[in-house]
This record gives sequence, structure tokens and C-alpha cells, in this order.
Amino acid sequence: MKGENFNQDGNFNKNWRRQQRKPWSSEYQYKQGQQKREDVSSPNRNEEEAVKAAAELLSRRMAFLTADLCEACKGLLQDRFDQLAQGNIGQQEEQEKHPSPSPSSGATEREGEGIYSSSCISAGTSWADLVQQEEEDEIESEERRREEQEQEEPPKRVLSRDEREYIRFMAVGRKKDFMCFERVNGKLVNVVQGLELHTGVFSAAEQNRIVDFIYQVQEQGRKKQLRERTYSEPRKWMRGKGRITIQFGCCYNYAVDKSGNPPGIIRNEDVDPIPPLFKTAIRRLVRWHVLPPSCVPDSCIVNIYEEGDCIPPHIDHHDFDRPFCTISFLSECNIIFGTNLKILAPGEFAGPIAIPLPLGSVLVLNGNGADVAKHSVPAVPHRRISITFRKMDQSKLPYNFVPEPDLQGIEPLSYMKDNRHSQSEQSSHPSADGEIILNGESVLPAAPSFSADSTDFPPLSGSHSANRQHGKSKFSRNRFLN
Repeated sequence: MKGENFNQDGNFNKNWRRQQRKPWSSEYQYKQGQQKREDVSSPNRNEEEAVKAAAELLSRRMAFLTADLCEACKGLLQDRFDQLAQGNIGQQEEQEKHPSPSPSSGATEREGEGIYSSSCISAGTSWADLVQQEEEDEIESEERRREEQEQEEPPKRVLSRDEREYIRFMAVGRKKDFMCFERVNGKLVNVVQGLELHTGVFSAAEQNRIVDFIYQVQEQGRKKQLRERTYSEPRKWMRGKGRITIQFGCCYNYAVDKSGNPPGIIRNEDVDPIPPLFKTAIRRLVRWHVLPPSCVPDSCIVNIYEEGDCIPPHIDHHDFDRPFCTISFLSECNIIFGTNLKILAPGEFAGPIAIPLPLGSVLVLNGNGADVAKHSVPAVPHRRISITFRKMDQSKLPYNFVPEPDLQGIEPLSYMKDNRHSQSEQSSHPSADGEIILNGESVLPAAPSFSADSTDFPPLSGSHSANRQHGKSKFSRNRFLN
């Protein structure tokens, strides 16, 4: 051991310990370097487990991931997933670094197959990238289809207001062939001759607008903001009795009142004028051939039925001209006609014919249907609102009555229009999806034509006769809503 510490000259060897450590140090450094290379060349255990789990997840989503792919691409994806599941990542990465050449003709064929080719999917592409690529391709294809449709289809033009009104006017349903024969003075008579039922006159949105307005007027009546005889809400003393009524234009007395006035129009009593929204409805009824221009209503009555309310059998007073009409809102019900209607129980009546009244429908009473047959509305199962428009007999007008200027000179729409409208009549019709085909061209309907300005909500109480004589009105939306 001592000889190892000294050199050949007998002097002490100072590098002895360094020489002894050198072989051990080199071996240690070699092992450390080899371990580092192994760590870099292969994934750790956690990474392998994560990759295998991802591969299994992708395999279960093969149907989605391979949608619209060619068979070659599907097989390539499946092989890649299998390699990931088996842990052959190093082999795949080596193939990525040194790809084998392929014939150009084969590559060209693969590029034309499906959405993806073998060159667009690499081993480094994650399943999230594939899903994102799928979504982007779907969006792109949808935009492409939309652009193609826009190029193929002609632009849709918006109908004018007159064209929209004319199309809706032509689509109104009209039934005028009601029949019910009874013996009157020994002869068989069609007691419902003259009745007409018009459907489709008011849309659902228009009905809602009218109903909301009526509720606002009802609230005003309860707050005593209307004229005394405009709003009436009697006590319900028995089933079927006590429906709410709101009168405009004239005060009508159903029975002898406390002052001894007989049934009919009370000429020395004033009620609130017809609201502008109702006048808009009147103009439509005349323009759309529901009521004749010779019988434009100048008064109306609103009936608000709660469940169980009814109207007993009666014939409308002859203080009003014929024809007149009633519009139904909120719920459907039947109206019964006959010369001898039977009262079965409070609110229950029976007759030879019952006519259903659909929502928004307009029933016109004229001829025998207004003067020979009585009519009644049995107890309604649900809340209902009706508006009856009538024209007063000239000899029964209230003393302070002044005709409404905007209800004068209303002209009905003509079935034989000018060239523009006659073309619309011949070739305009709604399609199955609600579009309108006009002269073979698809057009879009614009906003509904039933509208009115801010004077839809006027103050209905207070003196108005003098102002109306001077062509003025105290209509104010703010005062009405307060």
C-alpha cells in the first residue's frame, strides 16, 4: 500500500487519491448520462397511462371522429389510436421523423377522398384538435350552403301596407249559408237567414291589443273616471246575472230604469265617445266587407263575461239599424237562435240551432237572424269579452250626438282592383310555411296593418260634445293611463 503512495524516485505521489477516484467518477458520469437519455427518449409511467386513457376515449368516439372521412383516413386514425393504446409512441415518432416516400399518384388519390387525407392528420394531433377541426368544417360547410341558397333564390321583397291588407282581406273566411227552418205564421221560414260569420278578421296580436285596452277601460270605470252611464258593474244576485258592460256612443237602457225611462236609447244621457282603437276596428269591418258602408256603426257596447255569466233570449232593440255585429274575444262559446228558446235553468237555454263563435270571429246579424229569431248566450265556461257594434236610428240619436269625422266616407276594398291589385288577387297566396307568393315571387310580409297612434288610449270621461263640434278632442294617452 505504501509503494502505491510513492513514485519510482521514492518521492510521495500527490495525485494518488485523484488517480484512484478517476475510474469511479467516469463510471458514475456514464451511468447518469445513460439514465438521462432514457428519460428523454421514453415517456414516464404517468404519461403512458394518460396517453392510453386518451386512446381508449378516442376509440369510443370513432363514429364521431371519422364522420365524413374516407375509408383510408378511418383506417389510419384507428391504427394511430391502437398504437397509442399499446404504448408504441416512440415507434410512431420515429416514423414521423423519417417518413417513407410514397408514390405521387397514390397521394393524389388520397387527397381526393373524404374531407381529410393522411397528410392532414399527424401523430401529434390531439383529439381536441380533431373535434375543433370537425366543428370548423361544419360551420364552413353551412356557410357555403347558405351562400349557394342565396345565390339560387331571388331576393324577397317586403309587401307594401296596401298589399298586406289586400292579401289578408282575401283570406277572410265567410259563412253565409246558415239554415234553420221553423214555422212562422203557418209557413216554414229560415229563421237564421241573414246571419254571417266572418273569421280571420283580427289576428291574435290584434285581439290581445283590444283586450288589454278593454281591461284598462274597466279599471278606469272602477275608479269612477268614466261617465256615470258608461261603465256598469251590477251585483251578481243570481247565476248568469251581473255581467259588466261598457257603453260608447250612446246610453242604452235594457229595462225600465229608476227614472222611468223605457228600454232603448236614452237621448238625454251622454256616455264616453268611441275610442280611436275601436274606430280603427270599425273601419276594417267596413273596408273588409263585413259591414256595409251604409251602416257604419256609431255606437258599441262591451260585455265582459265571468265564468257562468250569460245573455238571456232577446231580439235587439229597433232603436238600432240592421245589420249589426258582435266580435268574440278570450274564449269560444255558442250562441243559440230560435223563435222559441227554452230556459232550462238559470243561465241554461235550448234552441233549434247553436252556432260556435271562434276567437276573433265577427258574427253579423241581419234579416230573419236579427228580427225573427231570438238569440242568447248560455252561461260561459270561461271568461269572455264581446264587442257589439251598432248604428243608431237617425230618429233616436242622443241630443248631443255629433258624428265622428273619421268614420265618414269609408270605402270598402274592391274585389276587382286596379292592375297592381288585380294581379295580387289572381296570383297572391300564402305558402305552407307562411310566406306569401305574389306573381310567382316570394315576398315577406311586414308588420301587421292593424295599428293606431297614441290616441288609442284617450280619456273617456268629461265633457266632449262641445269640443267635438269644433273638430277637437281631449284625447290624451297620459290622462287615460293615470
